[in-house]
Amino acid sequence: MLGLDGLRGLAALYVVLFHCWLYTFPGYPDSSAPPWLEGLMFGRLAVVFFLVLSGFSLAISPARHGWRSGGFGQFLRRRAWRILPPYWAALAMSLIISWSVVPASHSGPPTGTSILVYGLVAQDMFTAPTPNGAFWSIGVEAELYLLFPLLLFIRRWWGAAVLVACVTLPVIARGLMATDASPVEGDNWLAPHLAPVFAAGLVGAGIVVASDRVQRLPWGWFAVLAALPVLALGVMQGSVWTVNHYFWIDLAIAPALTMLLAAVATGRPAILVRLLTTRPIQSLGSFSYSLYLIHLPIVMTVIRRLAPHFVSPGLPVFWFTLIVALTASVLGAWLFSKTFEIPFQRNRSWRSLIEVLPRGRRRTGAGLPR
Repeated sequence: MLGLDGLRGLAALYVVLFHCWLYTFPGYPDSSAPPWLEGLMFGRLAVVFFLVLSGFSLAISPARHGWRSGGFGQFLRRRAWRILPPYWAALAMSLIISWSVVPASHSGPPTGTSILVYGLVAQDMFTAPTPNGAFWSIGVEAELYLLFPLLLFIRRWWGAAVLVACVTLPVIARGLMATDASPVEGDNWLAPHLAPVFAAGLVGAGIVVASDRVQRLPWGWFAVLAALPVLALGVMQGSVWTVNHYFWIDLAIAPALTMLLAAVATGRPAILVRLLTTRPIQSLGSFSYSLYLIHLPIVMTVIRRLAPHFVSPGLPVFWFTLIVALTASVLGAWLFSKTFEIPFQRNRSWRSLIEVLPRGRRRTGAGLPR
């Protein structure tokens, strides 16, 4: 939908900047980075935005058809066809880099268990040395896709309020029962905690198909008003406190993100929509998934293997990484998407994909026909 791809692209770009910052300055969240770079330390919130956007985008079509999914099996097949081919290609690339260039984590290089767990997209349920630290969210999304038809069913029969209550109240109860009401998250089982932000996007899709009166409401301003208390709390408590309380921040920021998506999807504010639909940002959005998948091994290679030979630690490494890794990530993602993402968007089955490849080579010499 108009503008949403642009938002997706900017969020993916922010994640790249976050990882450039994260691996340059040790000690996260109380890192050695200059204070004026603290705005780059909230990569988790960009992933939360991806989950809200995923729920929002997936629910638009069902919202137009009485909140029906069109079949559980068909939905999962379409999601697998869209998500898995580029993910598996990025997994292979990440394994090679992690084994031969730079390990992806302090747990050591990936093992056979890593191949099994990450190949089955089960990293949110089982622990194994990661080949790519950005892959954690793909496991969460896969579990939320399995939950999506149930969420639609609840929305259709009992309404938005019941749906939000069903997924949010258990999370709040878990949080309140934790020590000091601040749960300590591990590397796994994040899907139950993040289900409310996915559901928030699903509920927000109803605005797109609501009456003109509802669509004309100032959703952009509503988003600002909803975000202000969260931002004010973060400013008062500080960045480190914010990162250590992501369990609650995720839930608190989800309504604002949902209303931002509703505003953009209904064409307001016009100046923001015009910005998001400019050619560079739309182009970035078109391969944002590829950018998210492959950027981290590139960033780590530049910081750990290239930068020490050319610049001194600290800010010089950060600037060097921005110039080299950011450029390589964007260009690499664009090329990667041409091979492993866009063909699967344009063709809905292996048969059509195989049939179109020879025609593409005859027409253009390489690649796919437009």
